[in-house]
Amino acid sequence: MSAPLVALTATTKEIGGMMRVRLNEAYVDAARAAGLIPIVVPPLRPNELEDVVSVVAGIMLTGGEDVDPARYGARRHPSVEHSHAARDECELALIRLAREKRLPTLAICRGIQVMNVALGGTLIQDIPSERPSDIDHDQSANRTMRVHDVTLEADSRLAAALGASKVAVNSSHHQAIDRAADGLRVSACAPDGIIEGVEWEGDDWWMLGVQWHPEELLRDGKPWDRGVFRAFAERLAR
Repeated sequence: MSAPLVALTATTKEIGGMMRVRLNEAYVDAARAAGLIPIVVPPLRPNELEDVVSVVAGIMLTGGEDVDPARYGARRHPSVEHSHAARDECELALIRLAREKRLPTLAICRGIQVMNVALGGTLIQDIPSERPSDIDHDQSANRTMRVHDVTLEADSRLAAALGASKVAVNSSHHQAIDRAADGLRVSACAPDGIIEGVEWEGDDWWMLGVQWHPEELLRDGKPWDRGVFRAFAERLAR
């Protein structure tokens, strides 16, 4: 039996004077460690995505740029970083297509945010100014460190995947879900109330989203983050 193919979304960025397709290798490593074959997908035009979803078993939405606030009907906050219009357009269309085709989807960091926007939800554009708390959610320099706790809903798909009711996670974001889209169940939160996990509440689509970066935490002794990718891989193997 061949390993399932999974599409990993990517961005483009100028590096060394040339525009390059870019994706952190940790996503690729995490997919391979779970027994999947990753296929890196750059920001394609929406009309090209049918051919992608026809050959893959699932979608992994990865981290990256802030989603353009215009996509969810908001004015741009001064803290919002440069948005990537082509990536926004591609991933919003890809999510809606995955929902239509019932293609299993795992969303990570930006992925959980663009997922929420695609399904009709909104975002907190800047946590420090809009939801100030004692937790620093933007610790990009500590991507392999567990810096705050997350509490999981006991009967959620996410809790089952992680095998725990509370975990410690890394944190590398200044935005988060504000109003969750219809159909999404909030399954995990930080102590300050910031949403850290969502899942599709029905049985007609397997979708799991986390705000932290589990792909960066696979080498320590905790089994939680490996559980995220294992649950995804088990679904794809059906």
